[in-house]
Amino acid sequence: MLELFEEYLKNNPIKVESFHPSFEETLNNMLLVGGKRFRPLLLLSVVNALAPQMLKNSFDVALGVECLHTYSLIHDDLPCMDNSPLRRGHPTLHTIYGEAAAVLAGDALNTHAFYLISNSRLSSDVKIELVKILGRDGGTYGMVLGQAIDLYFEQKKLSIDELRFLHIHKTAKLIAASLVMGAVISCAKDDLKEKLYDFGIRLGLFFQVRDDLLDALSSEEKEGKKVQNDGAKNSFVNLLGIDGAKAEFAALKKELQADIDSFGGNLSVALNAVCERYFKEDF
Repeated sequence: MLELFEEYLKNNPIKVESFHPSFEETLNNMLLVGGKRFRPLLLLSVVNALAPQMLKNSFDVALGVECLHTYSLIHDDLPCMDNSPLRRGHPTLHTIYGEAAAVLAGDALNTHAFYLISNSRLSSDVKIELVKILGRDGGTYGMVLGQAIDLYFEQKKLSIDELRFLHIHKTAKLIAASLVMGAVISCAKDDLKEKLYDFGIRLGLFFQVRDDLLDALSSEEKEGKKVQNDGAKNSFVNLLGIDGAKAEFAALKKELQADIDSFGGNLSVALNAVCERYFKEDF
């Protein structure tokens, strides 16, 4: 599945007719240098498990999710935010093209996500629901709110419940949205959509605890981005310590496996495959 998405991405770069010497290159740079593709793979895996006949019509939507996620990384790396020099193993966009160009590239990828969904080969009702979910969880009520809290409360210690709220919004909601968008394309029942969303929230928290542990314990070469970068931030490691974050990681991992097993059938197989690909660590 990942190989199919990478091929689709390579064959469908963003094309812009303009005399600007580097705008198109700037838009495609961070999309094409690589990345985990975790969110689009979740979406496509759900579709493949529930309605494989819809898979070909889902790639534009999956690419839209990746565009929105990539915009968030470009903006997260800006000097006014994390001021990071490295992302996906490559120099960050603002260090190559300048800060203004990086801001505009992020803006363009954000809106391009919805352009892709609106032009996908799906029914109008489905496309409206997809836009609603991605707009909600990628914006005011999700990722952007989480980022705002993260930045505002640097150097100010949060409680563990506040930290979970932060990362449910900043990280987990877009992961949950990716799963539910796959279910919407597949015309799944409402109870399954709700169950997938709840699973996605737990998966997103697990993803963040893992990321915090990797920031503390891994290397820049292995992660493809700056590590030991959370000193001023509210992270699970900073609040709970290494051992406490490891315990949180283990507890969430156990809950997630129980969740995956409860789905049954092709969906359990698909979600197991995605998690085994990305979460091999056992801290």
